[in-house]
Amino acid sequence: MRGAGRSPERGPRGERRPRAEQPPAGRGPRRRSATAPSARPRSGDAARRVAFEVLRAVEAEDAYANLVLPRLLRRAGLSGRDAAFATELAYGALRGRGTYDAVLAACLDRPLEQVDAPVLDALRLGAHQLLALRVAPHAAVSETVALVRGEVGAGAGGFANAVLRRVAERDLEAWLAQVAPDPQADPVGALAVRSSHPAWVVRALREALHAHGRPLAELPELLAADNARPEVVLAARPGLAGVDELVAAGARPGRWSPLAAVLAAGDPGGLPAVREGRARVQDEGSQLAALALLAADVEGEASDDAAWADLCAGPGGKAALLAGAAAGRGAQLLAVEAAPHRARLVEQALAGTPGSWSVRVGDGREVGASEPASRDRVLVDVPCTGLGALRRRPEARWRRSPADLASLAPLQRALLRSALDAVRPGGVVAYVTCTPHPAETLAVLDDVLRRREDVARLDSPAHVRAAAGRDVPDLGSGPSAQLWPHRHGTDAMFVALLRRT
Repeated sequence: MRGAGRSPERGPRGERRPRAEQPPAGRGPRRRSATAPSARPRSGDAARRVAFEVLRAVEAEDAYANLVLPRLLRRAGLSGRDAAFATELAYGALRGRGTYDAVLAACLDRPLEQVDAPVLDALRLGAHQLLALRVAPHAAVSETVALVRGEVGAGAGGFANAVLRRVAERDLEAWLAQVAPDPQADPVGALAVRSSHPAWVVRALREALHAHGRPLAELPELLAADNARPEVVLAARPGLAGVDELVAAGARPGRWSPLAAVLAAGDPGGLPAVREGRARVQDEGSQLAALALLAADVEGEASDDAAWADLCAGPGGKAALLAGAAAGRGAQLLAVEAAPHRARLVEQALAGTPGSWSVRVGDGREVGASEPASRDRVLVDVPCTGLGALRRRPEARWRRSPADLASLAPLQRALLRSALDAVRPGGVVAYVTCTPHPAETLAVLDDVLRRREDVARLDSPAHVRAAAGRDVPDLGSGPSAQLWPHRHGTDAMFVALLRRT
């Protein structure tokens, strides 16, 4: 490859590279591998193949890594350390894509866009191993090259070999010093490369901090939190499981939600409560958003608090908590979901819940008009850009664009209007999003409520604290509440509680 130059005989940490791993020299005699061509690895190990397949599914099929990875791990028969390595490779390469692409671009003799997509995904996996993991450089290069040879071809393998040897010449900080913009001249661009976020997301999160009253100096910490591996948090379904059972099975109590338990290691499916559907994986912020709706009092007779609705119920996590609580209070829950396949997920999530609940395939925007003033409590967890869940869905940062803000806005407003029409006077609505962006949170509320005189904003931070049963700091001054990954260790859930007057 032109411009690849000659790598030093010592690696970035001063260790001497094995002869078989010396890169082709620009001058002098060519070094040859001591391994016969027939004995060289051709397809890479199973963990790296799984990680590669995850990246390909995300890129080519718009798949979500958290959904496709478990299936691929089962198909490959990986568990334990091998499954953990595959998971770290896939998620690490997705999180670090922006940084790694900047480094790879500096090692190429062509624009990044001209590299075949499968080869580029493999190069990202190799860069993650070289720059972020304790993988020996020779192993990172040789195994990634073997993967490319097996999945794409010998010629592509040679290309990958040359590129990754250039990547291995420097450590991450040295590369960042070369490829990241000057923070004084371009602070957003520097943060974008160093934190591996698109520049528009950096600007959006900066705007979110300002809109919710947080210091702008927290932006690097917030971006870093997006790249931290989230812990596995479980939710005990009301009436079916308790936190004590999850703790006895090896978890520890959650930090905020009274239903939460944190599993430090291992497969959550190994816990009987999870395997039997009595507990499920669910972020604590998501749990608190549902519980905050239940912490608010409805006005009127206590017997009137009997009809609840979730207008955007898929995939069913919050609906499962509401259904369990409804059974304990003698209420019934209607879970509405527009997509049939997501409605089936809601049915699976609610399976086994005692009491009265139903799942309807339908448009939440129509419930307010077709069933006005019929509900005592309504949750509307609207579709959004998901900028608050980038820890768990790192691919979303590369999939979304500023245009999504404009396209989602009418839907978010229509769903909130429907929820307010569906709730009776004295009833409560929870407007929830998994993003802190003001265009999807505060602006939606202001725009919808500006046109109504029959809605009062409740003290959402106080109700989140009541739901938690303990003090939850840094939720904002109200009336809405905003959770943050870097302050609470949760997704950046936004919660606004509203009462129909």
